[in-house]
Amino acid sequence: MRALLYPPALFVLTMFYGLRVILAALVFRIPNRPGGVYDRAARDWSKAQLRVAGVRVETAGLERVPRHAPVVYVSNHQSWFDILSLAATIQGRVRFVSKIELLKVPVLGAAMYRAGHIFLDRQNRSKAFGAYESAAEVIRAGMSAVVFAEGTRSRTGELLPFKKGPFVLAIAAGVPVIPVYCGGTFHILPKGSVFIRPRPVRLYFGEPIPTAGLSYDQREAVLRQARQVIEQFKRDAAPLDAE
Repeated sequence: MRALLYPPALFVLTMFYGLRVILAALVFRIPNRPGGVYDRAARDWSKAQLRVAGVRVETAGLERVPRHAPVVYVSNHQSWFDILSLAATIQGRVRFVSKIELLKVPVLGAAMYRAGHIFLDRQNRSKAFGAYESAAEVIRAGMSAVVFAEGTRSRTGELLPFKKGPFVLAIAAGVPVIPVYCGGTFHILPKGSVFIRPRPVRLYFGEPIPTAGLSYDQREAVLRQARQVIEQFKRDAAPLDAE
C-alpha cells in the first residue's frame, strides 16, 4: 500500500513545499534568514515523506556535532532516503551539495536553487571548483553543508571510492568534517527501483575532524580519516543493512 501511496505523495508534497519556497523568493522576496521558510520547507518536506513511507529515523552520536557552528557533513549515499533522513534530522541551517542535473527537475530544482542549495557540474572541473569556492564562502558565513562523498548512489550498498571535493570544501571553509553513515536506507529504495520497502534508518555521526589551518595537500589525510570512521559505522550498522 505504501509503495502505491508514496509516488503521488512525493508529487503533492514537492509541489506544496517547492512552490512555497519559489513564491517566498520571487513574489514576497523573503530574506534567507536562519530558521525561516527556506530552512523549514526542506525539513518539513522530508519529514512528511518519511511519515508517508513509514520510515522511522534514529540517530547515534548526534550530540558530537558542534552546536551553533557550521560544519561539512560527509556522508555515504545509497538511497533517496539518505537525503530525506539527513534533511529531516540535522538541525540549524544546512544546504545540500547536489549534482547540477537536479536543477532540471520541475519545481524541485527551482526551489532548491532559491533556497541556496549548491549545485556541481561534475563534467566541468573548473565550474565544479568554482562552485566549491562559492560554497566555502556560504559556509564561512554560518551555513553547514551536506556532501555525499561517493558522488553518486551505490548500486550495491557497498562504499564507493570517495571524491576529494568534499574535503577540499571543508578545508577551504576552515570548518570541521562530520563523518556520517546512513544505515538501513539501501533496501528502502535502491537505485533504479521505484518501490519502497519501509524499514528503520539509523544515522551515525562521528567526531568532528578539524580542518582549520590545513592546506589542500592534506585533503587525502582528512579523506582517509573520514572514510575509516564511516567504514566502522557501516560495520556497526550491518544488521540494519542486511536484507
